[in-house]
Amino acid sequence: MKRFGVPLLFALMAGSAICSPVHAQTTLRMAWYSDGNEGEVLADLLKRFEEQNKDIKVILDQVPYKAINENLPVQLASGQGPDMARVVDLGGISRYTLDLTPYLKDTGYWNQNFGPFLQWMRPADDSKSIPGFMTQLTVTGPFVNKTLFEQAGVAMPGVRATWEDWAKATKDVAAKVQAPFPIALDRSGHRFYAVALAEGAKIFGADGQPVVVDEGFKRAAQMIYGWHKSGVMSKELWGSVSGTAYRGANEEFKNAQVVMYLSGSWQTSQFDKTVGNAFDWVAVPNPCGPGGCTSMPGGAGLVAIKSTKYPKEVARVMDYLASEPVLSEFYSRTLFVPGHLGLAKKGVDYPSASPQAKAALKVFSTQASEVAPLAFALQGYVNSRIIFNAVISRLGQAISGETTLDEAYKRITADVDQQMAERAKK
Repeated sequence: MKRFGVPLLFALMAGSAICSPVHAQTTLRMAWYSDGNEGEVLADLLKRFEEQNKDIKVILDQVPYKAINENLPVQLASGQGPDMARVVDLGGISRYTLDLTPYLKDTGYWNQNFGPFLQWMRPADDSKSIPGFMTQLTVTGPFVNKTLFEQAGVAMPGVRATWEDWAKATKDVAAKVQAPFPIALDRSGHRFYAVALAEGAKIFGADGQPVVVDEGFKRAAQMIYGWHKSGVMSKELWGSVSGTAYRGANEEFKNAQVVMYLSGSWQTSQFDKTVGNAFDWVAVPNPCGPGGCTSMPGGAGLVAIKSTKYPKEVARVMDYLASEPVLSEFYSRTLFVPGHLGLAKKGVDYPSASPQAKAALKVFSTQASEVAPLAFALQGYVNSRIIFNAVISRLGQAISGETTLDEAYKRITADVDQQMAERAKK
């Protein structure tokens, strides 16, 4: 036994060396929500990253959109949370984001390709940090069930048609084909402002501070309030939730119950999959009003979180995902409008998209180039989420009959003032 002790010891040591990892593995967590298939695509890309970077493991926590909007800010405020997160309230989350600048391979690449959108992610009075990148650029816009128009024998309104034109046309269609929803509009402050800006809402006063309830805002609010009274919109959607809760009409649209659905470009992938060839659907240019025909821009950004213990490793993940070939594949497979200037200029191929989806993406890409500066300013405003939430909560109460429209205006102003003051104290 003693004669074989030393050789056996060396053999065991050699085996141990072979089995043990060369580098200790760092585990990172990423909070992620999905509108369509982007979670699946990202998981595939992260798997490739891990194969090339054996010392980093990324756990992808896929959560509902509501958790990102409501739960994540509470986590971050308590000093907890993931290392990275996909968020939509870029201004509101900005105080918790990490400046990746010291850790990135090439900050010039980031500034060149993501520059206009980085300001959306930065804290107030910050013009240089790089907190993350846009996983998608979105623009609001309507989807229309073209088949229902054809069955009803009603002509679709054309380019530069007004919201009133569409309301009349969709109500005519719905009456003839017995569709329950002439117009559906996401119960979202962001989507409401696609209408409000068209109606001439100015949002900010001369001093740069928000003046939410102005004449343009009232025109939009009165119009949507009136649509619920006249049957153009149904309380079954907005009235089914309360407070700041989001309510979309995806299910109703895919089931051919909605004639026109104001949502946005991010729905293209989902409708391509869920609607398929059940009926002909198209994206159309934004309806117009006294303030123009603009979309509300937006999107989701993947940002690094300041509380991470592993900033260098986080930056390696971000550099990989934001690289042109990887991000091009991500946009292509998810059917997203690129939030990368270089790829937007070159164009992204969508080989998996149906002809309907490709046509929709073309419309949305055109709309993205026509967004009004005021719409960009609102989306990038650090307190935009406060405005969106106050508007949708109080307007929802008026529509549900809990209060009057005039009272809703007063409460919106009070809510915004109070919440901005509270945020300023923190």
